[in-house]
Amino acid sequence: MKEKIIYLDHAAATPVLPEVWEAIQPYFREWFWNPSAVYDLGGEIRERIEEARARVADLIGAEAGEIIFTSCGAEANNLAIKGLALAHSKKGRRILVSAIEHHSVLNSARFLERLGFEMALIPVDSKGRVNPETLQKMLTPDTILVSVAHASNEIGTIQDIRTLAEIAHANGSFFHTDAVASVGQIPVQVKELGVDLLSLSGISLGAPKGVGALYLRKGLRIMPLIHGGIQERGWRAGTENVPGIIGLGVAARILKERLPRKGPYLRRLRDRLVEGILSRVPRTHYTGDPERRLPGHASFCFEGIEGEALVFTLAAYGIYGNTGSACASKALKTSPVLRAIGLPEVVAQGSLVLTLEEWNTEEEIERVLEVLPQAVARLRAMSPIWKE
Repeated sequence: MKEKIIYLDHAAATPVLPEVWEAIQPYFREWFWNPSAVYDLGGEIRERIEEARARVADLIGAEAGEIIFTSCGAEANNLAIKGLALAHSKKGRRILVSAIEHHSVLNSARFLERLGFEMALIPVDSKGRVNPETLQKMLTPDTILVSVAHASNEIGTIQDIRTLAEIAHANGSFFHTDAVASVGQIPVQVKELGVDLLSLSGISLGAPKGVGALYLRKGLRIMPLIHGGIQERGWRAGTENVPGIIGLGVAARILKERLPRKGPYLRRLRDRLVEGILSRVPRTHYTGDPERRLPGHASFCFEGIEGEALVFTLAAYGIYGNTGSACASKALKTSPVLRAIGLPEVVAQGSLVLTLEEWNTEEEIERVLEVLPQAVARLRAMSPIWKE
């Protein structure tokens, strides 16, 4: 008998919301199969794109004109880091990024090093938090940009972005935050955070894959990375992903309505999951900040096993989670995020990330608590490094 699927990997990707799918179906048919759609639906499509722009802006407390649509969160991060640095290189050439950033942020900064910029990693503590005093000491007159993710998709920790941004601005530096993991999970308001740039992604919001957005504070100049036409007011050339953009707008509207009740529900499920795992599986490390973290995020390291093996074992029971960050799971190496928070490599190898959404149920959590301890015990029994 096939096991019922329990999907707990929403930090990697969320299913498309039914309301989103219903809204975009007509545009999928027209946009992809009708060669004259750009003429037949030109005015209507422009209205829908701008409606979506206004909805995304409303979700994060921005103005519609401050939203640039991209293909994903990674592209938004690239546009923010490279575009800002290249446009303001005469002002400074030093970039600070936290040690637990997504690869699209880290690798964008490393690419800029080839062009003569300097990149430095801001260390984090054992809970994955950037210390404001550490940032203050690392800032120099030449520091042009600071980038710290609002929340980690791997360990769930939420940063004090407002304080960090104020410190950066006092130094004359710009501030970017990757909010792919936090938008749609907790209230995110760009004015309250005080950021200059913010990245988000449709894949985390119940929108189709292949769409994201960058918030660019009004009046701030960046350099486009894709040149061609005048789409997105010249910030990003290329034919728009119309169904994706419309879907992102619908998802933004829905999430704004659901956020007030979503958070408390996810916290209750998560706390039950965390309590159950820590009480039933000895020598387990709960990673990230236990208090200041995303409401539906639970991450662990189990001594004596490999996280990849645990993910496959759970999948055999229809339970889908992740190990390490979503984009690093195919690499046979220790997660840089777990190294940055000081976990020994032998412990970090046993990582598991479970991320919930509002359609997960108490019954599913109880099923995980039934299966997971047995799976860990079985893997430890076969492990050459496990000692009771």
